[in-house]
Amino acid sequence: MSKKHDPKVSLGRQRGSISLSSHPAKHHDGPSMLSKLFSKKSVRPGEQFGAPGQGSSGLISFVTVALLFSLWVLVTATGWVSPLFLPSPQAVYDKFILVSTEGFANATLLEHTQTSLYRVFGAFALACVTAIPIGVLMGVSRVARGVFDPPIEFYRPLPPLAYLPMVIIWFGIGEFSKVYLIFLAIFAPMAISARSGVRSVSIEQIHAAYSMGASRMQVIRHVILKSALPEIFTGMRIGIGVGWTTLVAGEMVASTRGLGFMVLNAAEFLASDVVIMGVIVIGLFAFTFDLLMRYLERVLVPWKGKV
Repeated sequence: MSKKHDPKVSLGRQRGSISLSSHPAKHHDGPSMLSKLFSKKSVRPGEQFGAPGQGSSGLISFVTVALLFSLWVLVTATGWVSPLFLPSPQAVYDKFILVSTEGFANATLLEHTQTSLYRVFGAFALACVTAIPIGVLMGVSRVARGVFDPPIEFYRPLPPLAYLPMVIIWFGIGEFSKVYLIFLAIFAPMAISARSGVRSVSIEQIHAAYSMGASRMQVIRHVILKSALPEIFTGMRIGIGVGWTTLVAGEMVASTRGLGFMVLNAAEFLASDVVIMGVIVIGLFAFTFDLLMRYLERVLVPWKGKV
């Protein structure tokens, strides 16, 4: 049975084809946002809308430091602030050379620095080999969490100066008490970060590992520890920062060397140039080590922020 020819339909089709062909195609300089959004090709994170923290901030940091240094030069050069309270950069540099060669408080700057580095990094190394395993154990075992969580959470908010007298009474005024005080300050944030990292592991990953025949130790090693590494590195960075702040408190009692001791001793004689020099040296060492930790984190945890 043949279909009847409908002139209205034919006319409509012809008009539709004429109307579509009569309008010239618009020229686009590039793919639109919608075409990129619904494209089948892979799009890098943040290409359209920007991922949090994406991009380098090195230039911004350099400009910030340059502005702060320029402000320091301006304030001291114009005499807005007395040199007793804020010495000029040139005065601080001259004092740096003088202390490096002739010393301050019966020790050169190198000797003060070596003593402080030994105390801080000794305490940091001791915290790494104790706090991280205990934190991981707290994350995988409720018994360990019940044993270690109360004392850690009890002393963690306390400032080091609060339990400094007890440390001196128990261990004396020797070198061990200073290292132990810094160790206590570093231990708590590292242990808590390791525990949080373990507790944040996806249960689906653990079940998938068990379904593939992995043992408990293999799950802890290859799944839990690797997933907890970002939190562990964060705890290490926080811990070493707390260690540097505790250094001054640890060198308050019966110290003869150290950057913290040098700063406190200079403050007693109103030697503000030595104080600022010591603060800058401590800050530079702390910042350099933090940059090293960031680099190690990028190398050992390349998947952080990408999954």
